[in-house]
Amino acid sequence: MNPLQLNGIVKQYAGHTAVDGLSLEVEAGEIYGLLGANGAGKTTTMRMVLGLIYPDEGSILYNGKPYHSGLQPLMGYLPEERGLYPKVKISDQLLYLANLRGMKNADAKQSLRYWLERFDAMEYENKRIEELSKGNQQKMGFIAAVIHRPQILILDEAFSGLDPVNVEMLKEVVLELRSEGTAILFSTHRMEHVEELCRHLTMLRRSKPVLQGDIREIKKSYPREHVLLRTPQPVPNLELLEGVQSVNRHDDGNYRIHITNEEAAQRILQAAVAQGTVDRFEIQEPTLNEIFIKVVGSSHE
Repeated sequence: MNPLQLNGIVKQYAGHTAVDGLSLEVEAGEIYGLLGANGAGKTTTMRMVLGLIYPDEGSILYNGKPYHSGLQPLMGYLPEERGLYPKVKISDQLLYLANLRGMKNADAKQSLRYWLERFDAMEYENKRIEELSKGNQQKMGFIAAVIHRPQILILDEAFSGLDPVNVEMLKEVVLELRSEGTAILFSTHRMEHVEELCRHLTMLRRSKPVLQGDIREIKKSYPREHVLLRTPQPVPNLELLEGVQSVNRHDDGNYRIHITNEEAAQRILQAAVAQGTVDRFEIQEPTLNEIFIKVVGSSHE
């Protein structure tokens, strides 16, 4: 029995359908990607999962049971719009939130110290949120979401505002939680993060699920339309080859070539070998970003 299961949920507001027939399951120890353009229904879905609003149709089950107030200690949420009070001391509000989730004060203090040390942030314990950079505010919001070690964690744009070093730090923590069995519903606009962290995904378009499944299988189902070629010397007239749609040569000597069929890749390789050394040749599978644009549309706002 999976920690989180959505069965055909529908939510409407004044005649507008915000979520239309969404079903998905998040296993224990899984990071599940929820993707979509602004207004596609992601935030409404997360609010329903959290019990803040209720579906008009369908059901949401937590370890096989419907929502009840006893779930609060089992759930954590990092919203896209940060919710910590700017003028309250960080330790005071994080401990208060932990107490609301059912933690005893001694356990909450121990957990807070663990997370502050984990994020190399002990110096911020007695500061106010408004005194921190945006990235460090994000870290405190994440600690608020996980201080009670939830079984189900909802992350909305978790890496927003973080520099590359802190993105990697937060990724490590998210993977650590996954390895401990946490079920994580992960919403983001950054497709590379979904490719790196998630096993399954759902793409929403105008409230409806339009693509779902195992990311590896999804990518295999789309044609490979790009060739990466690196040579020490230029390869002329590639754009004239049959099946070649466009050719881009970068300053580092790499070519990225858009093809209409995989037979064209062999013509490219033959032309490159005829000119001399080939350092790299790869027929690339589509990225999630390319699939997203195909499925959702490049002008989706």
